[in-house]
Amino acid sequence: MGAQSNAVRSRRLDRVEGALRGFVSVTRVAVIDPQPAVRAGLVMLLRAEPGMVPVGTAAGSSDAHELLTRERPDVVLLEHHLRDGDGIGLCRRMKAESNPARVILYTSLPDVEVELLARVAGADGLIDKAAPPDELFEAIRLVARGEAALPPLTREQLDAAAHRVEPEDLALLAMLVDRTSPADVAAALHMDRSRVAKRTERVLGRLRRARPRAAA
Repeated sequence: MGAQSNAVRSRRLDRVEGALRGFVSVTRVAVIDPQPAVRAGLVMLLRAEPGMVPVGTAAGSSDAHELLTRERPDVVLLEHHLRDGDGIGLCRRMKAESNPARVILYTSLPDVEVELLARVAGADGLIDKAAPPDELFEAIRLVARGEAALPPLTREQLDAAAHRVEPEDLALLAMLVDRTSPADVAAALHMDRSRVAKRTERVLGRLRRARPRAAA
């Protein structure tokens, strides 16, 4: 009885949300971050911002799939350092799906390597956790409209990336940096999408290894 009641309530909420979408633009946002305080804080901020609705949170890769499948958010705020996986890799897998959510990497370490990895993984935005809420909200609105909220890459970043990858992956790197869709990449390179995914993982691996290890 309880499960049936919950199902009825869920359908009613879906109808209400659908009706509201006809009058106001509502952006449904999911949060994936290993820190409980960060998740809770973002949910509070999103609830207070007109036109934004938090639809759920996950602590990492292990529970992200269920959240994303169940809620189908418009935008995902994703920390790129996860305790049970790699946020960059999760972003790449999410963006390889058909009709994917928009993804904003929300990180405390937005350095030049992360800027490059974000583009190659297909992220739509990159925001520093130290940024004011208004900057975060603007980035969410931008990516929800299909625009990008990514910092421009410098010539030095592009040249360094080109020297790290295999020569046969240069064309792939160029298209990924240019935010070409997985389907268009596959068509241009005459590969199936599974092979494009494997090659993209190889490119990401090459770019990640460029960072020197900190001294013990």
